[in-house]
Amino acid sequence: MSEITTNKVRFITVTASEDGQRIDNFLMKEYKFLPKSAIYKLLRKGEIRVDKKRVKPTHKLVLGEQIRVAPINYVADASEPRQASQALKDRIAESILLEDDDLIIINKPSGIAVHGGTDNPHGVIEVIRQLKTDLDYIELVHRIDKETSGLLLLAKNRTSLLELHEAFKTGDISKYYKTLVFGRWRGGEEHVRNHLKRAEHGQQNMQVTDGTEGKLSESIFSPIASYADNTLLSVRLLTGRMHQIRTQLSDMDYPITGDTKYGDFTLNREFTRKTKLKRLFLHAYRIDFKLQHSGKSYNLEIPLADDLAAALSCID
Repeated sequence: MSEITTNKVRFITVTASEDGQRIDNFLMKEYKFLPKSAIYKLLRKGEIRVDKKRVKPTHKLVLGEQIRVAPINYVADASEPRQASQALKDRIAESILLEDDDLIIINKPSGIAVHGGTDNPHGVIEVIRQLKTDLDYIELVHRIDKETSGLLLLAKNRTSLLELHEAFKTGDISKYYKTLVFGRWRGGEEHVRNHLKRAEHGQQNMQVTDGTEGKLSESIFSPIASYADNTLLSVRLLTGRMHQIRTQLSDMDYPITGDTKYGDFTLNREFTRKTKLKRLFLHAYRIDFKLQHSGKSYNLEIPLADDLAAALSCID
């Protein structure tokens, strides 16, 4: 535990150089010893006022305004999560594609988990909470694998969260991925319907069953482009089981390039040598849905991540 105390009320008059600056940004520079969360708390409680009035963190300062800062008694909790690096915060902030009253939608970079864990305490949700300390509520709507890049939804209120959870269950959300597999795809669009369960042995987490156990899993695979030894597919998920796309394609003898869990070690090694890509070729590129309580429709489509696009340019 550490404690920081200032005993006197402080008055600050806004100068020309501070005119137009957000008060939260100003305070973070003025009180560098305070974490962002503490500054937002002081603003919420009215301990920091502008011209005797409470203001929001987004308030833009005006030349001549007087900022009153009450005595500060800040106690840092030992259990308070360590701040993510500025580089990671910047990366996640730059990945935000859309934000409104209900949602934040990001283009998640590969290599960042959606949740923090033992090895790294800072996943997407932890970083977003550190970036958006003015929000009272922010939760992941769904998950995508650490290596997978692309569209990820976060809810800013419980109404949106529960509504979207239900939409995923009923199929009212259309979610699409692009993936590059080993092998030339035979035929056209294919609707795959089988059952998946956790694997009992080996490193694989999931496996296809004979249908007597496991959860129903449905995907629609559509070929986009063919190469000498590979096929680029679009995949529409009708259910959202763990590792669903990876497990189904591996079972069909079309393992995803770069998949170290369900893929082919020899083929992956040669593919990495040729393309320099060192991760799973899987990208959530499109999502379509509507929030019933607001009536707003969302239709987002994003290009392949740069490293995946570069890998495609290296194959025949």
